Amino acid sequence: MTCVVTHPVFPAAEIHEGGRTPKAQKKMDVKAASPGEGKPSGAPGRRKPKSDPDQRQQPLQMKTPVEAAAPSPLAPSILTRVVGRGRFQKVGDSLSLRAGEPLELRCRGKVVYWRVPVYLEEEGEGRLRIKHFSQHSRLQLVNSTGADTGEYSCWARDCPGAPCTEGEDRQGKTFIFFTDPEELFVPTENYYEVVQLRSHQSVLLPCQVTNPLAQVTLHREFPPEEVPVDGTDISFDVKKGFTIHRPRASLAGSLFCLASLGGMRQISTKYMLIYINYPSSPPKPTIQASATSVLLGENFSVTCTVLSEPEIAVDFSWEYPGQKLGRPPYVSERADTVRRQGQVQQEAGSTLYVEEARAGDAGVYTCRATNLQGTGAATTRVQVTRSPRVSPAPS
Repeated sequence: MTCVVTHPVFPAAEIHEGGRTPKAQKKMDVKAASPGEGKPSGAPGRRKPKSDPDQRQQPLQMKTPVEAAAPSPLAPSILTRVVGRGRFQKVGDSLSLRAGEPLELRCRGKVVYWRVPVYLEEEGEGRLRIKHFSQHSRLQLVNSTGADTGEYSCWARDCPGAPCTEGEDRQGKTFIFFTDPEELFVPTENYYEVVQLRSHQSVLLPCQVTNPLAQVTLHREFPPEEVPVDGTDISFDVKKGFTIHRPRASLAGSLFCLASLGGMRQISTKYMLIYINYPSSPPKPTIQASATSVLLGENFSVTCTVLSEPEIAVDFSWEYPGQKLGRPPYVSERADTVRRQGQVQQEAGSTLYVEEARAGDAGVYTCRATNLQGTGAATTRVQVTRSPRVSPAPS
């Protein structure tokens, strides 16, 4: 396993770190920050907005939406926003409200379930209230903040007199931005967040904005430079953040997001990226004995081989009949770079040596190969005979 990391550097910057501007710099225009003045959300002295001054808020997290059957294209949405007494508004894919505005959603159905950002779920009956009625359910949120930004969804079950079967759930959802001119990013509790860059696996840098109009770029802390976002290797989603689709070692180090809106610029939590050369799949070992049948007293060996991407750590272990006799394992291992079908690969191998074979050495030999993705096994059988087989003389 290969890890690459660089040491963070903290240069002075003409931007506000984190979510809220220091009191001495409340204006929207950009002013130079003295070292130590600006702090990202979650740094000492910087917390998420609180509904109760005695109760500390939890960081915002998004749950995976519940899988449900898609409604018919002609069916009306079950999720609406209440905009006044007896007045309702259809909600689209996203909705923007000012921080501080109340939110009221209504979901049609006899049995309704809601899903909101974990940050709100853990507040209990503080600012979030949910009440169920016979034909619908109501969600109310008061004293909203930028930290409430996230996906709000509901799903309803209308199954008369019997348990619901697949396809009878209906779902409605919308992503709500609670815009805050002083908090361009959804506040977090951490100054730094460690992120593993695994080869063959995309990774998300969750610098989530509170305003969909904010312009967001990705930057390296040292050397200070903007990271290109081409939509292929790296892409940006205003509801999620930056996704690195093709991790590589050159991206390791300290990165952060920079949001700009009007005269305000802010940076997000800093992400310490550590690159790990990660295998694409568990190993698939092959096994071969130097001979499938040996004489008593002869030496033989059994070799286990795994082909993989270069620089992938593979651990081998053996199970063999001689263990019952108290034979210690005599093993040698290797890892070579080979070219197969025009591709450079790693060939890792482990060889188990058996000297002066005994009758108890006959049986099944099992090799297990393990990498970061899992374990694979292969077996072979070896016979031990007392004397060489002699073909009968022709009559």
